[in-house]
Amino acid sequence: MKLLLPHPWVSAAIAATWLLLNQTLHPAHLALAALLALLVPVIWRGLLPQDVRLRRPGIALLLLGRLFYDVVVSNLQVARRILGPEAAIRPRFVWVPLDTRNPYAVAALAAIITMTPGTLSADVTADQGWLLVHAFDVDDEQELIRQIKSRYEQPLSQVLP
Repeated sequence: MKLLLPHPWVSAAIAATWLLLNQTLHPAHLALAALLALLVPVIWRGLLPQDVRLRRPGIALLLLGRLFYDVVVSNLQVARRILGPEAAIRPRFVWVPLDTRNPYAVAALAAIITMTPGTLSADVTADQGWLLVHAFDVDDEQELIRQIKSRYEQPLSQVLP
């Protein structure tokens, strides 16, 4: 089974993405989605990590829900700032110290920060101890760091060992 489906979650994501992009459940698209879901992970086997194990999937789902919520709220906040006076915007680069050293958790954290409007992951140190974040509007650097660590890094460290 591992030869046919080396990464079942990746296969499921590929099939779901194909069907969502095509917005149909026509049998031909179902067959193509299944074919892509089987072939792509096998072809990419050397590129995909083999040792990633998700612990606590419930926390992963809560983190995903939090991310969706934060994307909506951040969109509204950024729109309000853009439509307001330019002098009120305080962009800043902030170094965020990382507690996790799991490279997959660091990569996921960087992706989450980049997906959230108003923030962007700019760099990570070679030892993965610090993440450089550019924030569109920063009132308090320490509060931004606290939010990133409590809202995203802490749950990620529970999900990715």
